[in-house]
Amino acid sequence: MILPKTKVPSLEIPLINGANWVLSEQTPENFVLVVFYRGLHCPVCKQQLEELTNNLDKFIDRGIHVIAVSTDSKERAIKTGEKWDITSLPLGYNLSLKKAQQYGLFISEGISDKEPNYFTEPGLFLIKPDGTLFFSSIQSMPFARPQCSDLLDGIDYIMKNDYPSRGEVKEIKDIEA
Repeated sequence: MILPKTKVPSLEIPLINGANWVLSEQTPENFVLVVFYRGLHCPVCKQQLEELTNNLDKFIDRGIHVIAVSTDSKERAIKTGEKWDITSLPLGYNLSLKKAQQYGLFISEGISDKEPNYFTEPGLFLIKPDGTLFFSSIQSMPFARPQCSDLLDGIDYIMKNDYPSRGEVKEIKDIEA
């Protein structure tokens, strides 16, 4: 698990447009939002990424760089880009399972021929420009993901009130229950 206020693992991902995306090279005004999704086989991911794409300008207006990443192969990721209405969203692929584990993502084994042998479950990471985690949402199932409106409202509150990152306590010592 990555604690808030600590550095996130490095992340370098190829994009379906032929570019290479590197987290350490991002220079957002406020945050980087990395959305890990399950892959082409997931209708809930399709809905989430289409909603994200429809709200992309709102994230950009708030000084936030956004990327969606999966363990899908290049071929599957290109199909995702073609079949889903997400043309303006940077779409990364070939996330290694080892890197997924470094981010604390849950990994599932495919249960049908429509799914890859292994893939990650969803995760959202809001990362400060210095590469430290501000907050994360990691799930073991594809359902009940944070909605864009909730994310945007939370980010607005954070920025307006200079609200600090929470959940940074690693060990609890000598605290009464």
